[in-house]
Parts: sequence; C-alpha cells; structure tokens
Amino acid sequence: MQTSGLLRLMQLVSPSLPVGAYSYSEGLETLVQRGTIANVEQLQHWLTQELTYGAVRLEAAVMLRSYQASQAGDRVAIEYWNQWLTAARDTEELRSQSLQMGRSLLRLFQDVQENLNSTQATDLETVLTTLDALKSQGCHFAIAFGLVASMWEVEETSTLLGYLHSWASNLVSAAIKLVPLGQTEGQRLLLALNPTIEQAAQTIVQLADGDLVSCGWGLSLASMHHETLYSRLFRS
Repeated sequence: MQTSGLLRLMQLVSPSLPVGAYSYSEGLETLVQRGTIANVEQLQHWLTQELTYGAVRLEAAVMLRSYQASQAGDRVAIEYWNQWLTAARDTEELRSQSLQMGRSLLRLFQDVQENLNSTQATDLETVLTTLDALKSQGCHFAIAFGLVASMWEVEETSTLLGYLHSWASNLVSAAIKLVPLGQTEGQRLLLALNPTIEQAAQTIVQLADGDLVSCGWGLSLASMHHETLYSRLFRS
C-alpha cells in the first residue's frame, strides 16, 4: 500500500476519529454487569466468537461491498447494501449506533474533502451525489467506512483488516473500563486477537451474498437489555 493510503487508514481507524465509537459497548456492558464476562479469558472468547460467527462479520462483508461499489461507481449497489444493513440489525440500539456513526463519518468526510488530491476529483462528484441520497435515508457506518476508504485510496485488504481491528480495539477499550482490565492486559488481548482477525478477514473476502448470515442472538439479547440496566457508562 502506498504511504498516503497507509496514513489515511491510520486516521480512519484512529480512536480519535470523531464518530462516537467510544460511547458504545455493543452489549458488553450488559454482559459484564450480569457476570457473563468477568475476566480477560471470557472477554477473549466473546470477541473471538463475534469475529468468527457474529454481526461484525456481516458488517465487514458489507463494508467490503461498499468499498467495491464505490470503486466501480455503482450507486445502486451502495444504496442496496445500506438498506440491507438496516433490515439486518436485530435491535434499535445497534441500528441507531450504526446510523449515528455513519452520519458522523460522512459529515467528517465532506468537511475535509478539499484535502483530496486531483486524481480523486473525477470520482468525487459521483460519491457526493451518492452521499446526498444516503443522507436522506441514513447511512450505516460500514457503508460510510467503505466509501471513505475507497476515496482515500486505501488498499482493499488493509481496509478490511483495519475495520475489524478498529472494532476489536473499541470493545477492548470499553472492557478496560467495565471489567475492569489493566491497560497492559488489554494490549495483550489485542495482540492475541490478531490471528482471529486475520482468519476472519480471509473468510469474509470469500463470502458470497447468499452466505451473509450470522448467529448473534447473544449480542441481540445483551443489546436489548442494555437500556434496562440500573446504571450505564455507555450509550443506549
């Protein structure tokens, strides 16, 4: 990957990216309060299962399709997969999170678009037209991530790995506050998850449209019960 693409990927997956990811635990707060996750081993098992079988696997696959559709200038495909994600979300909390983060990323992209180089200018008008359409129906974070990575000329495989690692990093950061875990233990866990992330990426690139299924009822139940917790650190 070119240096410029690598730098843009680092910016896109940075915890400082102002899209609000830090304010969500994706059911983790419910699981910790109920004692389902009480140590780093249980957390690693949960994250591994989610990467292997859960909703993040679907999101990453759709993100990849958004990236590829953006590369091809296929606005219809982008809108289709955005609507598909809306239908695939099991809970209002997860859907609201995805739409809020997507909206924030699109706004950020448009605010900084003047920094794009001239080689991207031709495609920019097509993408901006697509963004206007997405704004009216709401844009999911996975769709926005794929669009921005494409426009920022980030290499495809690196985009996928960055998306998965960013998701895992955000939940590990949440667990550091909730379980709680030490910072060093959190970093050890992220390193331990690297092979799982790599394997998940290899599987995701081979998924056909008809293979986009998941077994995520544990996440769905945890998400639905989050708003009923007596106290919460994270947004419902």
